[in-house]
Formats: sequence, structure tokens, C-alpha cells
Amino acid sequence: MLLLKCPKCGNKMKYNSASGILMKKRKRCVYCGHSFKITDNIVKKV
Repeated sequence: MLLLKCPKCGNKMKYNSASGILMKKRKRCVYCGHSFKITDNIVKKV
């Protein structure tokens, strides 16, 4: 489980990866709808 931070609005959200590969994965922010790369925006492991 990872804690991600949206680069656009700054809100934090949890992300649970089904596979261990995160290189090309993207996440859509649940607050503002902005899509961003997971690897660049990891805050910490939860």
C-alpha cells in the first residue's frame, strides 16, 4: 500500500498495487480528476 500525493491539487490518497511493477502505471486523482505517474508522486509506504 502506497500513499500518493496529487501534483495538481495536493491531496493525498492510498494506492494498492496488484502487481509490483509501477514503472508505467498512472493514477487518476479521486478529488480533481488529474492523471499522474505513480512513481514520481510516492510520499511513503503504508
